[in-house]
Order: sequence, then structure tokens, then C-alpha cells
Amino acid sequence: MKKIKFISNLISFTKDSKESIFFGLVVFIWFLSYPFLPLNISEENASFEIENGSNITEITQQLIEMDILKDSFRFRLLSFIYGKSESLKRGQYQVRKSITPIELIDTLSDGKEVMHSITFIEGQTLKKIISTIRDNKFLKKTIKIYDGKTILKLTNSEAKYAEGLLFPESYFFYKNTSDVEIIRNAFNTMNTRLDRAWDKRAPGLPYSNKYEALIVASIIEKELGKRSEARMIAGVFVNRLKINMKLQSDPTVIYGMGDKFKGNLRRVDLKKDTPFNTYTRLGYPQSPICSPGMDAIEAALNPISTKALYFVAKGDRTHYFSSTLKQHNRAVRKYQIGK
Repeated sequence: MKKIKFISNLISFTKDSKESIFFGLVVFIWFLSYPFLPLNISEENASFEIENGSNITEITQQLIEMDILKDSFRFRLLSFIYGKSESLKRGQYQVRKSITPIELIDTLSDGKEVMHSITFIEGQTLKKIISTIRDNKFLKKTIKIYDGKTILKLTNSEAKYAEGLLFPESYFFYKNTSDVEIIRNAFNTMNTRLDRAWDKRAPGLPYSNKYEALIVASIIEKELGKRSEARMIAGVFVNRLKINMKLQSDPTVIYGMGDKFKGNLRRVDLKKDTPFNTYTRLGYPQSPICSPGMDAIEAALNPISTKALYFVAKGDRTHYFSSTLKQHNRAVRKYQIGK
């Protein structure tokens, strides 16, 4: 279709032109070779940016300087004949090595910019997510103070804390998309995913609302070694909540310690009270302790039915589950103290 349209425009151009038939023949021969031959694209010049307000002359000159084009005349004439000399758009582009002049014109006129990505990983804290946003060189930074209060205000959230409210996923965007847009996208994604999981939750769960489920999901996320154990770990926490037993999760203690945690959780740390220490306090921490992924959220809302009340890490990223304290202490001696 591109060739047919181009030939039609070329014929119209040569009919209206006052140039000789010879010129038309030369142009036609040129047409057979130039528009559909690969350009000089290499790893060094395959990625480039067209600035806002650039016209066809400036764009062509930039492409010459990057050694993508050999001359200005042919590309400009091709753009004119193709009817797109006034519609080339700004943006950051990534083109393949075999791209032809006519395909490049299509790309620039359609505005098929390169999309960048930013990834928030399951289990990351808000502090780490904020750092990821600030370090991304393709995002437009519009936020003066990156903290939980700012995020709550930007998202109109009714929560008291911003931790755990941004869904961990890869988000794709064009260069100079604002940081606010990414934050709102991640916030809306979390709400959508959590709502869907909440609607499909198992009966008889101890949560009074979906925020409590999100808190437990964040603890599950931090306890996970292998994601296949998510629903089993959830079953343990649900059992504890139902009998008013402390959750006793090490990751909550570590989160409550903040920068004081140096990589080694001591017995004395388990006894030092914070709003997040589930060894010293009953019920839920005051907020999630990270951004949980979908596996952890679905596990919290659809736990495995089990009698287990305890679990201990075996050292191979899996856990040993026990239904009695006696069994648990035996497992601790085997997998922890006996090392």
C-alpha cells in the first residue's frame, strides 16, 4: 500500500511540475532505489531524540550529523512527495538497522516514540520505590519532597501511611512523563488488583477490611523464599489472627528498626517494642511493611486451610511448618540452632 500511495503522489507531483519529462524520468529511477533501501543504522545511531519544534530541515540536518542520512535533499523531497513533511513529530526513537527512508518517515510522522520503563519489585519498601523514581533519568521530576505524605496527597488516599500502596510492576512511559503520573498509575493499579482479589476472597477470614489484608500480604511477601509457599504462610498467619496469637514475624521487626538494622536480627531486637514489632504487639502492624506482589495478595485472601501455627526457614529458601510449639522447637533446633 505504501508503494502504491507513493507512486500516486509521485505521478501527481511530476504532472504538476513544470520540469521536463527527463527530470521526471530521473526522479522515477531515483524513486525505484532510494525510498526502499536500508539506511545507515548502527548501534551508535539507532537511538536518537527529535526535539520539540524541530522542522523538516532541522530534523534532516540532525539525521545527517548522526550519519543516518547521506544528504538532505532526497529525504526532504521524499517527505514532501509522501505528504508528511509537515507532520514529523518530536520524541525519542529507537529504529532497527534495516529501516528504509520511507519507513523512517512513517515512524517520525506517527510519533512512534521509544517507551521507557520503570520497575518496582515485589517486596520493595516505599523508600526504595521513591529512590527508583528519583534515579530514573527519563522521568520529569515535578515533586519537591518525596515522602509518604506527598504521595498520600497526590493520590487522594484515605490511608494514614503510603507504605504498600504502590503496586510492584513494570510501568512503561514516554520520555518526560511526570513522576506524579507514574505514582498515580502504581497507586491505581494496586487499588484495582486489591479490589479484584478482595471480591474473590475466601469466606471466614479475620480481616475487617482490605487494608488489613494488604498488611498481611506485605508480611507474607517478606517471609517468602519460594513463591509456591505463599498460601501456606498465609494459612499460618490467618490461624494466628483467629486465635488472637501474635503474628511474630521477623520482617516486621526489621522494618520497625529502620536504619538501625545492620543485617543481623538479635534476640534483644525481638523484645524492643515498635509499632511494627509483631513479637511485642497483638494484631496487625500499623501499615504494610512493603509493596506486596499479586501472589502474596491472593495468598492472604485465599490461604491454604491448615492446622499449622508455626514455620521456620530450612536454609534452602523453603520452610518447615508445625502445628504445635513442641514440633516447632524441634524444627528450630534442627534447621537453625543445629547449623
